[in-house]
Amino acid sequence: MNLILLFDDDFIAPARVRLSDRRYAHIRAVQQPEAGETLKVGLLNGAIGRARVLSVDDQSIELETCLEETPPTALPLTLIMALPRPKMLKRTLQTIATMGVKRLCLINSYRVDKSYWSSPLLGDDTIREQLLLGLEQAGDTQLPDVSLHKRFKPFVEDELPAIAADTRALVAHPYEASECPPAEQTPTTLAIGPEGGFIRYEVEKLQQAGLAPIHVGQRILRVETAVPVLLARLFPPL
Repeated sequence: MNLILLFDDDFIAPARVRLSDRRYAHIRAVQQPEAGETLKVGLLNGAIGRARVLSVDDQSIELETCLEETPPTALPLTLIMALPRPKMLKRTLQTIATMGVKRLCLINSYRVDKSYWSSPLLGDDTIREQLLLGLEQAGDTQLPDVSLHKRFKPFVEDELPAIAADTRALVAHPYEASECPPAEQTPTTLAIGPEGGFIRYEVEKLQQAGLAPIHVGQRILRVETAVPVLLARLFPPL
């Protein structure tokens, strides 16, 4: 936990918070601060700063906050990803939040098992929990927006063209594709397929929506590996 995320209901007075949940447990067990020491904190979807420890006991910790810094710059990216296996989804949600993705569209695909869509991991609270873990790791406060699209064709035909318009629009595909373009801080739309990749029909529909196929070399990567590799290749370090 490189940043302690604060929420509006943590405040017991202006600039003063009390924590007694897992954040408190982490602070008490790992950071072990004494009164007067400072911790790095940030308000969800708000500013970052420092918090001075006012008191800490066996039940809670109270902090006095000063939030004056802006969070890290977000990637100018809409990530479109075929819904992965539930276990992989948890890791991927944390990864995209850590790396600065602020818009994620989870879509259906021929190779996405129907059972994935009934996973409890797609609940709003569970998705939020994984995103918060990613933000804490990165020292960020801006929560990504995640949307679910269970029908491939309506999304690609009716919504994707507007999303991809005036962006660097790409689909990661290892076959009949161009080499990944150089890193550039430019508005981008990127689609990543399921394990086994998009089928030909899906690639063609994505191309009709304006997305150009790209690859990152001869090796075929799992989704959880492909996501950070592609983001690191497409955008310069911030």
